[in-house]
Amino acid sequence: MAMLPEVSKHYGKLKLFINGQWVDPGTNAYFETTNPANDEAIAEAPIASKQDVENAITAAHEAFKKWRNVPFRNRAQLVFNLRDTFARHHEELARILVQDHGCTIDEGRGTISRCIENIEAAGSSMYSLYKGEHVEQLANGIDCYLVREPMGVFLIITPGNIPMHAWSSFVPYALACGCTVIVKPSRQCPVSADAMGKMLAETGFPPGVANLLHMGPERELNKLIISDPRVKGVGLIGSTRVSKELFELCGKYGKRSSLNGNGKNSIVIMPDCNIEDAVQYILRGCFGMTGQRCLGSDNVAVIGGDKRYAELKEKLIMAAKAMKMGYGLDETVEMGPLTTSEGREKVVQFIESGLQSGAKLLLDGRAVKPAGFEKGYFLGPTIFEGVTPDMYIAREEAFGPMCNLLRAADLDQAIGWINGTNYGHSACIVTESGKVARKFIRECEVGNVGVNAGIPQPYAFFGLGSKKDSFFGNSKSRMDSVKMFLDEKTVTLRWA
Repeated sequence: MAMLPEVSKHYGKLKLFINGQWVDPGTNAYFETTNPANDEAIAEAPIASKQDVENAITAAHEAFKKWRNVPFRNRAQLVFNLRDTFARHHEELARILVQDHGCTIDEGRGTISRCIENIEAAGSSMYSLYKGEHVEQLANGIDCYLVREPMGVFLIITPGNIPMHAWSSFVPYALACGCTVIVKPSRQCPVSADAMGKMLAETGFPPGVANLLHMGPERELNKLIISDPRVKGVGLIGSTRVSKELFELCGKYGKRSSLNGNGKNSIVIMPDCNIEDAVQYILRGCFGMTGQRCLGSDNVAVIGGDKRYAELKEKLIMAAKAMKMGYGLDETVEMGPLTTSEGREKVVQFIESGLQSGAKLLLDGRAVKPAGFEKGYFLGPTIFEGVTPDMYIAREEAFGPMCNLLRAADLDQAIGWINGTNYGHSACIVTESGKVARKFIRECEVGNVGVNAGIPQPYAFFGLGSKKDSFFGNSKSRMDSVKMFLDEKTVTLRWA
């Protein structure tokens, strides 16, 4: 199958989007971003100045005064128009994501479909949320009702691993609720963020309702935005370290927050499952999106005798070796590069840590170099066995194509390992037993559980239910974020 054409070889000097205008940064400074498949430059992204930040906050604050008073049906219609804009550009956006992020075209297309689901859920939610609640004759001559009102300006920070999906997990909901946003994307995927901004501009949202600030590595500008009294909160999908830092700032300044951090996710393989199915779930859970997934797994706990374990191990290694790697615009490619060279180096160090701790390397992906893409940030599927729960590689997130095989004596031990971590994103189990699945669902201290699945990704109209050090704040992302964007007001009336 032929290589699909790129949307553009180079996207030039990107701009900031402030108050409905694409503008140059006040710093006159840019950073180069590359295609992870070949290490070639694809754009220069701007670094915003403090004045750019002030301009964006002012634009969002002034726009909010009008946007909040737009009838909710009109706002919902614009959100549904945004859905149509995404649908028209579905393939273009998917290819941009491949070029900017490193995913495969199938993963890119799936991401845009997830974005559309979020936009649909955001628009649809307004028709129920704005109905409010009402009690007549609560007491003699007294009625009471509840209304929901938009909060104001929000900072939305998106990561490099899911730049478009994370954007859609907050922005459409904020806009549908009547809030305005300042989007600060990861410096890893600025072209994807630029494309999201262009979707909003094409749809016709009023000036200032959505603003885009590239900031490079300037973390102090995040603090500048959060400390401004005109900004009411922040939504982030990122690391636990940054989430904790922002959570402290939100507490200091009295801001609302939805902050999603790291995870350490597991797949439990029961003795009664179909091994071929289990292998496919592991491939998707551990190696999908090159392991750069919030709900992806590193640890695979296998329960059963030596013969069954050996069969699973053999089939897993064969299937992982057979995965085709390369540039994701080749539709036959099953796994692309990591998004950055720095990210690849961190995973290499993770592998070395496993070797130093005594784990046995069954499949080493460090030397993988697809023909024609030798300069890309590739790392092949990597499988360890002999891993124990106390090892660093079993406790911390690899964020790469890693699979740690652990031998569990029984389900209770596997659940104990899952609950023994500081994180609580997800856990999956592969089994034919409803009784076993029910026990797993009830006892695992995670926010997202999968049964006979590799990635327990809930649909957009569910919140992402992460726990412990995987989440901080007062509302989860996606549909649950409306709790952050909307405030409640009760009215008590006496007319009789």
